[in-house]
Amino acid sequence: MLFRQRPAWLLFLWLTFAGASPVLAQSAPAVPADTAHKYEAPAPVRPRWYQHKLVKATAIPVLLIGYGASTINGNGLYSSYDARRDIQRAFPNFHTKADDYLILAPYAELAIATLAGVESRNDRLNIALVIVKSELIFAGAVMALKYTTGVQRPDGSNRQSFPSGHTAQAFLAASIVHTEFRDKSQWYGVGAYTIATSVAALRMLNNRHWQSDVVAGAGLGILSAHLGYLTHRNRWGRQPNLGKRIGHVSASPWQYQDATGVRLVVQLR
Repeated sequence: MLFRQRPAWLLFLWLTFAGASPVLAQSAPAVPADTAHKYEAPAPVRPRWYQHKLVKATAIPVLLIGYGASTINGNGLYSSYDARRDIQRAFPNFHTKADDYLILAPYAELAIATLAGVESRNDRLNIALVIVKSELIFAGAVMALKYTTGVQRPDGSNRQSFPSGHTAQAFLAASIVHTEFRDKSQWYGVGAYTIATSVAALRMLNNRHWQSDVVAGAGLGILSAHLGYLTHRNRWGRQPNLGKRIGHVSASPWQYQDATGVRLVVQLR
């Protein structure tokens, strides 16, 4: 008789636990979603040291200035003496004054493009302010280095050879042209830097500067322009969207007691 009742007990136990397991699963408390940090802004990613604006703005100019300084006189793998010997051998009687005029050619390109309606990065007032600031940095640095280093020119005229002021001036202007119009086309910068490189080559061909002078001058000119932009924080007179915001302008006579005038109404969109 116990043998016959055993399947019934097993069936009872199976139904008990099988039926209770869904109930136990349903009655388990649900884990609430973590919404405490839902609206928090993600942690800012700190840029690496080589991604900072100052590093990007000074890396190439510093390399040019450093290379130029390392080849003064007979120093370096290909020194200024080596470069002058090869230039004099290839162009023994070369002379031109074109380099005295080409230093302003990048600025002429900037003026022509602006007058032609090419949209620049900054408005004309801020471009002028950047140019003035960059020129002051350039003039102070060039004059200080010329009188501090006292390097004699290749033609022996004086000891104000390092760095090349003509080259620095040309590359300063070329850097400003490139910065202002690079969003429109890279060819503006290519043309300006080609002119600046021609000035550097002509200064060596005219026997007025060493290789070290023009390479360092190029770096100094670019650095002056970059520092001019980095230190330019105030946007005087910059109102790019004012014309789009003005919807209607009306004027009418206005009188109050003994005073008369004009009432101007400006409606913004």
